Amino acid sequence: MSKADRERSARERLADERRRAAGAQRRRRLLVVVLGAVAAVAVVVVIVVVVVGRGGGGGSKVDDYTGPIAPATRQQDGSVAMANSGVTAPVLDVFEDFQCPACKAMEARIGGTMKKLAAEGRVKVVYRPFQLFQQDPLMSNSRRAANAAACMPADHWVKYHDKLYAEQPPEGDKGFSNADLIKWAARLGVTAPSFTGCVNGGQKLGQVDQATAYAGKAGVTATPYLALNGGQLGNDALSSPDGLEKAVAKAGSGTPRSAGRRPSQG
Repeated sequence: MSKADRERSARERLADERRRAAGAQRRRRLLVVVLGAVAAVAVVVVIVVVVVGRGGGGGSKVDDYTGPIAPATRQQDGSVAMANSGVTAPVLDVFEDFQCPACKAMEARIGGTMKKLAAEGRVKVVYRPFQLFQQDPLMSNSRRAANAAACMPADHWVKYHDKLYAEQPPEGDKGFSNADLIKWAARLGVTAPSFTGCVNGGQKLGQVDQATAYAGKAGVTATPYLALNGGQLGNDALSSPDGLEKAVAKAGSGTPRSAGRRPSQG
């Protein structure tokens, strides 16, 4: 090999190494977004996406829990509660964005445990999807998915929630098209024109904005974010089923309060 060929080969190897390093840095980086004023409530919050626990932000599927699912009901504020009849505490609030890779990774680790604990009557799980991202295509992906989830009837909501994570677009890609959101719902048996119209018309985007404002007021500073009886859970609970079960057992049936701090009264 000539000197010129060796130099060219060395340059190509260096360029390839730099490309790999840049890709790794993109996967590791903290995504910082600012949530603006929404739903007539001026809330400015810095949200940091944090990859928690083992496995990073990846995860190709949601938890493969196959046991019974507690009934899901739509609450007055648009959130979805998964709990057996009469179970009111402890309350596990799940703040999530269907476009967030770290949220998908958390779901893969402990989503099945949430379902199991709710089915056993040991916890009331409250899902609170909101819009995390502020730059496209992530922002639009997030809004379309959250809107569709808000359109979904409660009796199909948990399965649809899992489907959205299973179909999460890669970071930087446009995804969660209305056509796909409607197609995935049909596979679950939801084919009503009202759902199609709700998705295509963005009829629940106001509710998405309200959920985003609530996340800010609740003190959500990072995702994934779980609050048990209003207190933020740490990495032990977010990273393993055993850690989450211990936290729920410790909370017992204590009186829950609203997640995070209450907004000040004017």
